[in-house]
Amino acid sequence: MARVLDCIVQNIVGDNVKKYRIERHLSQQELSDKLETYAIYVCRGSISRIERHERTVTDYELRAFAKVLDVPIEDLFEDK
Repeated sequence: MARVLDCIVQNIVGDNVKKYRIERHLSQQELSDKLETYAIYVCRGSISRIERHERTVTDYELRAFAKVLDVPIEDLFEDK
C-alpha cells in the first residue's frame, strides 16, 4: 500500500540506512532478503526509495533495519 505525504522528504533515516548497508557490504537486495527473516517485506526498489528519502519508514520496519544492520535504532536518526 502506498503512503502519501505532502512533503518531498519522506523519512530522515535514509542516509544512515544506506551508510550502514554499505559499511556491512550488503546490496539493497541482500538487505531486503535479511529483512524478510523478521517478516518485513521491503523490496529492493523500496529500499532504494527509502535511501533517497522518497518512501516513509514504519516503526516496525525501522526496528528491523536496526536489527539487520546491527546498530542501535537511535543511530539511524543521527546526523552525519
